[in-house]
Amino acid sequence: MNHIVLIAAIGLLSTTAVFAQTTSAPLIVVEDRGGDSAPPYYQSLNPQLDQATPPAPRVGNAADAEAAMLPVRSTQLSPGEVQRRVIRAPGLTALFLIGDDERSRAWLRQRQAELRELQAVGLVVNVESMAALTALRRLAPGLTLSPASGDDLAQRLGLRHYPVLITSTGVEQ
Repeated sequence: MNHIVLIAAIGLLSTTAVFAQTTSAPLIVVEDRGGDSAPPYYQSLNPQLDQATPPAPRVGNAADAEAAMLPVRSTQLSPGEVQRRVIRAPGLTALFLIGDDERSRAWLRQRQAELRELQAVGLVVNVESMAALTALRRLAPGLTLSPASGDDLAQRLGLRHYPVLITSTGVEQ
C-alpha cells in the first residue's frame, strides 16, 4: 500500500515539474488570423497581467473570414442525380448541399420555400469566389448559405452528388 502511495506521489511531483517547466516557456505563434485578443480570457488565471495594456484591436470581420475560406472544393461531390433514401438521424437539423452550378441554382429556386419552411441550413460545397457565393445568396433570400467542404459529410452519408436535402429522416433531391 505504501508503494502505491509513493508511486502516485512521485508521478504527481514529476507531472507538476513538467507543468512548471512548460508554463514558464513563451508560446510560439504558428499562425494568427486576427480576432479577439486572448488576454482578457486569461485574467482570472493570472491576475498579475498588466491591467494598463489595452487589448489588441480586432482585425477583420465575418465577411473577411468567409472570403478567406474560398475557394471551396469538395472533391468527393459533383452535380448529379441523387436517389431518395431513408436515414435515421434523430435531432439532425435539416441541411442542404449545393454548388455554384446551373443544376444547383435551378434546384435552389425551385425548393427555396420548402427549405425556408424546414429552416434548413445550406452548405455551398463547391464555390470559387465571394461574388459567386453572393449570387447564390441572392437567389434565395432568407436562407443561410455557408461555404464548407462537403467531403466528410459525403463520406459519412455515402453521397456522390448534389444538390441534396438531408433531414433527420431522409436524403432527397
